[in-house]
Amino acid sequence: MADLAAVPSPATSDVTDEANNVTGQRLRSFIERIERLEEEKKALADDIKEVYAEAKGQGFDAKIMRKIVSLRKKDDQARREEDELLDTYMSAIGML
Repeated sequence: MADLAAVPSPATSDVTDEANNVTGQRLRSFIERIERLEEEKKALADDIKEVYAEAKGQGFDAKIMRKIVSLRKKDDQARREEDELLDTYMSAIGML
């Protein structure tokens, strides 16, 4: 004989469906927000690329500019430590 406890009642099924629907809507909302942000990120990356191209057209070296941007993101202490380590390594292989 079938176990009646294993068969969900219509009321329980409705609650489960509603909970799944709410969870699905929340998930869809997160996914759509991420997709919009990814589009914005791509647009910003394209804008940055255009600025580097413009600077290159004016005679600046984009690779060096990228390095400067990277260095400016670091605090002074981290930058000094990195420079000291670079000097140590370069000295060790005879580059200084």
